[in-house]
Amino acid sequence: MADPKGFLTTGREVAQTRPVGERVKDWNEVYVPGSLLPIISKQAGRCMDCGIPFCHNGCPLGNLIPEWNDYAYREDWTAASERLHATNNFPEFTGRLCPAPCESACVLGINQPAVTIKNVEVSIIDQAWDRGDVTPQPPERLSGKTVAVIGSGPAGLAAAQQLTRAGHTVAVYERADRIGGLLRYGIPEFKMEKSHINRRIEQMRAEGTKFRTEIEVGKDIDAAKLRRRYDAVVIAAGATVSRDLPVPGRELNGVHFAMEYLPLANKVQEGDLTVSPITAEGKHVVVIGGGDTGADCVGTAHRQGALSVTQLEIMPQPGEERNANQPWPTFPMLYKVTSAHEEGGERVYSVSTTHFEGDEDGNVQALHLVEVEFKDGKLEQKPGTERQIPAQLVTLAMGFTGTDQANGLVQQFGLELDARGNVARDDDYATNVDGVFVAGDAGRGQSLIVWAIAEGRSAARGVDRFLTGASALPAPIRPTDRSLTV
Repeated sequence: MADPKGFLTTGREVAQTRPVGERVKDWNEVYVPGSLLPIISKQAGRCMDCGIPFCHNGCPLGNLIPEWNDYAYREDWTAASERLHATNNFPEFTGRLCPAPCESACVLGINQPAVTIKNVEVSIIDQAWDRGDVTPQPPERLSGKTVAVIGSGPAGLAAAQQLTRAGHTVAVYERADRIGGLLRYGIPEFKMEKSHINRRIEQMRAEGTKFRTEIEVGKDIDAAKLRRRYDAVVIAAGATVSRDLPVPGRELNGVHFAMEYLPLANKVQEGDLTVSPITAEGKHVVVIGGGDTGADCVGTAHRQGALSVTQLEIMPQPGEERNANQPWPTFPMLYKVTSAHEEGGERVYSVSTTHFEGDEDGNVQALHLVEVEFKDGKLEQKPGTERQIPAQLVTLAMGFTGTDQANGLVQQFGLELDARGNVARDDDYATNVDGVFVAGDAGRGQSLIVWAIAEGRSAARGVDRFLTGASALPAPIRPTDRSLTV
């Protein structure tokens, strides 16, 4: 146990954010560099080393949280990094982007603020990089087997790294011009600077993983031919089909999917563009969708100089305490103020967009909405609550409906889909096509980064067993296991 009295004597402290007036003028991460290191040892000491650590179950990766909390408390960063990497290939990603279901399951959280598990995690991995503890781990021998991984998001990268370390020759195919998937072009720089992705890619290259960019399987290369070229294939293409809003005026200029808007802002930071073709500068911006992607749009609009930012959510505003139907240790729906919300703007709940209004040139100028309420389990409009708000840029951040089928990948492989439109798979992550596996959102549906990494690791085990008849790779989860984080 770290500090036997830590949870009694030490209060919860989290990473400090830079002043709003400073951070909205740049795209650097919002946290004060180095602010965690002076406090993280005591924060890790708040861990009670529970007899049954429910944080393990709250985390889809099964992270060994009490163990690396103990090492962090003792400032044994090398040992902490080793235990952290035992279950997670990319803790610098999850430590910055995961909503931390482990903290919702923390036993201390029953009647006190939970341990800052996410902050401890990111401190350990940042120290590991700074100290040179993160090094390539190439395989001792090659198996002679080849694997193609389609998609370079967290699921694809995790599967590729595990399979490379198992001795297989792995090539990752990515349709974008850079590796990283939504980590690269969906997550704004202020949430995670892309240098964290770049150094992991270099580590993976040194281990032997090959990367093929600007190749879309199904269009640029026939999926069936790819299957014949490789001994196995892992589909980790994500659930990239955005949910649309079919209301009058949807066709107006200035109404865009979030995944049209956010990647262009990231391309500016990559140096590909001087100014984004879709910018919030000098505009009234409306973001439809109250989740994390919507918050990313809010923060991006602030940095681009929006006149105003309004975020709309059709559901009621969540409470600040757990509902009775979301008891500990389940992951509750709570009112959350992200760094983007701290920077300004208005959040409006229980409203539905009825239509968009445009000017004579076909540009969106206003959004019409109405308040809604639940009646007999259904959302209904409240008469007399219609109003309009100015909107010269609208981003649709309402989630995703499944994996992309327009490129022919599903049809060319001959893949079966489940009832939700995801690629169907068994407990080994195998599809109905021999030697073809699926991991991440493509098989699970839209989910969390921590689930993507866990599924990538698990799918790698299934592939390894298929290729060699056995596997020493860990399998944290089954596809049907949704743990306590649903």
